[in-house]
Formats: sequence, C-alpha cells, structure tokens
Amino acid sequence: MNDHTPDNHPSINYGKIGVLIINLGTPEATDYWSVRRYLKEFLSDRRVVDTNRYLWWFILNFIILSFRPSKSAKAYKAIWNKKDNESPLKTYTRSQSNLLKERFSKHKISIDWAMRYGKPSIYEKLNQFRNSGIDRVLIFPLYPQYSAATTASVQDEVFSVMKKMRWQPSIRTVPPYFDNPLYINALAESIQKNIDDLKWSPDILLTSYHGLPKRYLTLGDPYHCHCYKTTRLLREKITWFDKEIMLTFQSRFGPEEWLQPYTENTVVDLAKSGVKNLAMISPAFISDCVETLEELDIGIKEKFYEHGGKNFTLIPCMNHSDIAISMLKDITLNELKGWI
Repeated sequence: MNDHTPDNHPSINYGKIGVLIINLGTPEATDYWSVRRYLKEFLSDRRVVDTNRYLWWFILNFIILSFRPSKSAKAYKAIWNKKDNESPLKTYTRSQSNLLKERFSKHKISIDWAMRYGKPSIYEKLNQFRNSGIDRVLIFPLYPQYSAATTASVQDEVFSVMKKMRWQPSIRTVPPYFDNPLYINALAESIQKNIDDLKWSPDILLTSYHGLPKRYLTLGDPYHCHCYKTTRLLREKITWFDKEIMLTFQSRFGPEEWLQPYTENTVVDLAKSGVKNLAMISPAFISDCVETLEELDIGIKEKFYEHGGKNFTLIPCMNHSDIAISMLKDITLNELKGWI
C-alpha cells in the first residue's frame, strides 16, 4: 500500500490487526504504597463507585486509603507469586496472551494484554498497537458477565485513549460471554476434571460471583441476571452432578446492601446445617486472583471448617489451561469474522 504514497511522504505502518485482552488489574507490589496507588485508581473510577463525588473523595482519601491498603496488602502477600514477584492475575493474563499468540501464529495477528487499573495500561498498549501499524483492534474484556463497573469501564478507558489519537484504529469489542456455549462447555469441562480428581464427593456445588451494590441492579445493570443465567446453563450442562448447585455473591464492600445471598453467610449456614463436603467455583473470573485465592480459598474455607465442615475445594479458574486457551481462541475467531 505504501507504494502509492507521494514522494517524500512520511513512512506509514497500517493494515494490521490486533487483539487486546484486558483484565481488572493488580498492585505492582505488596507494600502499603503500591497497594494504595492501585486502590486509589480503582476506587476513583466513577463506574465502580458512583456515590456523591465530593463526599466519596473525602471518604476515599481520608478514611479508606488510610486503612484499607494495609488490609489488602496482607491479602495480596498471602497469594503473591514470589517466583515472578507479581500477582497471580498478572501471571495468568500474560500467559493467556502468550498462548493465544501461539494459536494465532498463522493468522499474523498481534495479541497483547493490559489491565484496566495498574500496569500494563490500556493507554500504553493501544499506543503500541497504533505505532506498529495496527488499525483494526479487537478489545476482549475478560469478564464473562457484563457490568457497568467492569466491562463498561474498560470501554470508557479505551475510548478515552482513542480521543487523544489523531488517527484512530477501528474498534470491535467482544460481547459478554456469560451464556456463550463455548464458555459454558469449557466451564463444565473444567468442573468435571477437578471434581473427578477429588477423593471425596461434594454435597453441594456453590457458584460464587463477585458482588455489586443491589442499587446497581435497580438502575438497570444486567450483571445479576447474567450470573443467574450462567449458573442455570451450567446446571443444565453438568447433568452428571446430581447434587444441589447454588449461587451466591462475594466481596461485599462498605455498608450498602449488595446482591444476595452473600457467600460467607451461605457457607456458614451450610456448615451449621450439616453439610460436610463443599465444592466452590467462581465463574465471574477467568483467572485466579485475590478474590478467589485469598477470599475464598483461605477466608471462606476457614469459615466452613470453623462451623463444622470437613472437606472443601475451590475449583480453580480456567487460567492458562488448554481448556481456557481453546475457548478464548474460538471466541476471538468468531469476533474477528470479516477481518480475517
């Protein structure tokens, strides 16, 4: 194409396709100030916390950011990938990107990864794409269920970056895949593989999703409905599991009422009622992170044992397994139709 440019015209790179997979984010380290910087960016997002701007600014900067970083740092330290000195979320997301590159090698598509909060940033990666001649970009938010606090926030940041570009790439976004058969089948396969490896039989399978304030549901956020549909489709798929499958919401933050039933309360009640063998999974996450590895596999597990439980397993997220990479590849191929 560059053969048709006038003499003395600046060299132009264009005509390439890029895929950017995006996850939530993580602190760069587990010290107080690193965690504080991350929490400030995350909790300053109006999509995440939409209360009165001025009141929230005061609460965030003078109360939450004074005390919360120490508590969060302790949680991150408990699950930190010490070998690579990073959070597992960063390890898995990078690995997913690298493995997808291998699957797409014959298509000559650039695949990279970014975090909505922290590093590597969406700004950094989109500018790298643009400078390398990529003018068609598929944005892949790795959240299966849509929420304004997650998927829409990614879109906000992508187009905020685009506003500063004189030559903008064309953008597509992978839609939420909470009911995509590729996702449901992969989730079911992962569950069966892990339960088959147990030396005991679960009495209940508990699907725990990250929570949101209940008010978001009444304002029209479909996240609650997406979660219930994922669990319903999963129940229909894993007909071999003849025990009860339940749904709960975790990670409540602040005094406001959140989506219910709450995971912690439910697990305690189950243990008290005589349930001895509990399997859990968190279908809201494609990669294990502090909410799964620390909140569930440490905190909730302890609660279950404290109140009479005997056997507990947290089924890992799909992470960088062959199951996950095949699913991500197939979803990506579907969304690239017309470009490749």
